[in-house]
Amino acid sequence: MATFVLALSPGPDNIFVLIQSVGNGKKYGLAVVAGLMTGCLVHTTLLAFGVSALIKNSPVVFTAIKVFGAAYLLYLAIMVYRAGDAIALNGNVENTKSVPRLFRQGFIMNVLNPKVTIFFLAFFPGFLFSDTLSTVIQFYVLGFLFILVSSIVFSAIAVLAGTISSFLSASKRTGSILKWGQIIAFIAIAIYLLIG
Repeated sequence: MATFVLALSPGPDNIFVLIQSVGNGKKYGLAVVAGLMTGCLVHTTLLAFGVSALIKNSPVVFTAIKVFGAAYLLYLAIMVYRAGDAIALNGNVENTKSVPRLFRQGFIMNVLNPKVTIFFLAFFPGFLFSDTLSTVIQFYVLGFLFILVSSIVFSAIAVLAGTISSFLSASKRTGSILKWGQIIAFIAIAIYLLIG
């Protein structure tokens, strides 16, 4: 239930899924979801083996990951800006986007966000459920539950947003609005990473 509420809450990840789904179609939004959730598996592994605690306790490493993640997001914003005047809705998507590329973007965005690792470190220990199972196994169980629930919520967002993209394609201004929406989202997530 806690994961469901968190996944529904507006945040950088589900906003990115929404924008990609509306701009490129549900298949591409689902690719982002798959990338984000694969990134969560990396964070779960870091937590299970204690690396997240090291990141939290090393301001230099934490800051370096934050800066690198923000730089990547700003790079994506620049690429979107240089791509042209507007995003084509369900049109020539293959010229600028591909499923592997969006999967990779979602994965890198998630992995380079140390706040996800710190969030897992703060969130998961409160839900440990056994005195006999090792904490590594319990963290993986919790991680997979988190990924499952988040995948369902994010996939629903992708499918719904991708479905309405065909209606939005009737407007000539929609592509330009979505282009700037992506740019703003990337910059906002970068700022969130740096100062949040």
